[in-house]
Amino acid sequence: QVQLVESGGGLVQAGGSLRLSCAASGSIFSSNTMGWYRQAPGKQREMVAIRSSGGTAAYADSVKGRFTISRDNAKNTVYLQLNSLKPEDTAVYYCNLRMTRGLGAPVDYWGQGTQVTVSS
Repeated sequence: QVQLVESGGGLVQAGGSLRLSCAASGSIFSSNTMGWYRQAPGKQREMVAIRSSGGTAAYADSVKGRFTISRDNAKNTVYLQLNSLKPEDTAVYYCNLRMTRGLGAPVDYWGQGTQVTVSS
């Protein structure tokens, strides 16, 4: 069983910063991808940033240059530094862990979500 525990959300003014953390526990393969997705009210969940255990990272265009994803593989923890926040960044942020077991399809695990609210 895999569990993801997030922390770090909150209310911040536009231009401010937050740092999200997500710790994974359980049966975790060393080769995996961890990242962050977000879902605003009335919108679909979207990828924000992901980073593989090998170090490859990808960002949504809307957050490039403002958000930074990092991870500590030894602790199975992923971080998201959110800078220069905008009201449109307001959403529930979900931590994601994707692993492939053997020859099967990738499996996604999700955290419970943490609210980020940016006031104008």
